Amino acid sequence: MTKAERAAHVAARLEGLYPETPIPLDHKDPYTLLIAVLLSAQCTDERVNKITPALFKRADTPEKMALVPVEEIREIIKPCGLSPRKSVAISELSKILLHQHGGKVPEDMAALEELPGVGHKTASVVMSQAFGVPAFPVDTHIHRLAQRWKLTNGKNVVQTEKDLKRAFPRESWNKLHLQIIFYGREYCTARGCDGTVCPICRELYPDRKRAVKTKK
Repeated sequence: MTKAERAAHVAARLEGLYPETPIPLDHKDPYTLLIAVLLSAQCTDERVNKITPALFKRADTPEKMALVPVEEIREIIKPCGLSPRKSVAISELSKILLHQHGGKVPEDMAALEELPGVGHKTASVVMSQAFGVPAFPVDTHIHRLAQRWKLTNGKNVVQTEKDLKRAFPRESWNKLHLQIIFYGREYCTARGCDGTVCPICRELYPDRKRAVKTKK
């Protein structure tokens, strides 16, 4: 198969498996999504969803969060890991949203990336899932699968994002990003597949004998 044929096969299989793509992180608006995505760094979505109800009960807007002591935020989000850094980021970005953006999450990639604790991937998730702007957030799992399917040369997540955007139609990016995440969790996990085990890996490369050594 050519790369274009592989991409088409992947898109068709994922659409068949996951015609609906609910957002894994519980939220009610762009702000609560932003906070949930920030918390998800090096933490599972499942754990984030267990933590955010208590956090959002305490404060679910920039105005309210800006008034919560950092120590209190840290205590609530501690089970998520990296709580000292994340709690400061949540407090500081809430104040910035309040004072510089009228209490609203900006619908702008550059403005989002300027917020404390918000990198390109987090900003991409918010742009795609909160505002419906085409984006292709790439985490280490998507990076790994794209390498196994030879949709990227695997240099880094930045290159993988560019390669995936070229491989798939722009209008499919937001849904496909979630479909790949769902597929990776169910079929092509870090320990469960090495490029030779899961259905899509076998379909794309039926004669592959050796495990794929993915690059970080």
